Amino acid sequence: MGLFSRDKPKIKVQTSKKDGFSGWLKCTHCNELIHADELQRNSNCCPKCDYHYRLSTDERIKSLADPGTFQEMFQNLESIDALHFVDTEPYTQRLKSAKEKSGHSDAVVAGRCLIGGYPVALGVMDFNFMGGSMGCVVGESLALLIEFALSEKIPLVIVSTSGGARMQESILSLMQMAKTSAALAKLHEAQVPYLSILTNPTTGGVTASFASLGDIIIAEPNALICFAGPRVIEQTIGQQLPPGAQKSEFLLEHGMVDCIVNRHELKVKLAEFLDYFQRNGEESENGSKKSSPKKVASA
Repeated sequence: MGLFSRDKPKIKVQTSKKDGFSGWLKCTHCNELIHADELQRNSNCCPKCDYHYRLSTDERIKSLADPGTFQEMFQNLESIDALHFVDTEPYTQRLKSAKEKSGHSDAVVAGRCLIGGYPVALGVMDFNFMGGSMGCVVGESLALLIEFALSEKIPLVIVSTSGGARMQESILSLMQMAKTSAALAKLHEAQVPYLSILTNPTTGGVTASFASLGDIIIAEPNALICFAGPRVIEQTIGQQLPPGAQKSEFLLEHGMVDCIVNRHELKVKLAEFLDYFQRNGEESENGSKKSSPKKVASA
């Protein structure tokens, strides 16, 4: 070996960056580093600042329904392209992509389950399906769920997250606001409880219809809840909105929501409300106070 010869290095030098995910994320709210596994274990809430990230529909149902009790309904409903709508791509292609991305046929999953042992009709919106937009299938599914709650005389719970009405269905989408509101009016007349849960974000026609019509309106912390977004309003009125406007805490202060409940406590709080409604209903029917409400054993 010559005097100036050089052996190959014993440490491998990576010349190109691997396309991999280390698992570390930066929280968009507090900018602290958190690990994806830790985030998942904490119900998709930042362990540092408790910022609530979105849950998938399946995760939301799992967090609320008693284990093994959820039974999905109205799965035969599918959106059609009645207007032959095309923007940057055909509506039919958008529907196909949304189904593949979300794993569901549309932007809501409806069914029956037990929460804390109490039977309820549960609807959960899916933001992964075209931003949780409300089209004909969402409106029809929720209307059928409301009618089911009415026929069975069981409480209704709807978890909302949506960008509003689905523009690809135009006026057909907007009519779902009237349909769901009319169905809820019948539920109210029959004195069947409706608990509305607003998560981040709940906007547009969903906020302007069924999401705001609950007997009790619950919001997750720091959720955007509005009809039009802050930027649109500021451009319209030519003024800057107050800090935190259109967030849960601002709406609680001004009376639009009844309470803000942390995700970890949501199921317990729902069970408390259901227990109250059950007791109140029994007292009204029988004119005497019963020692405990009727429950159904979990599967």
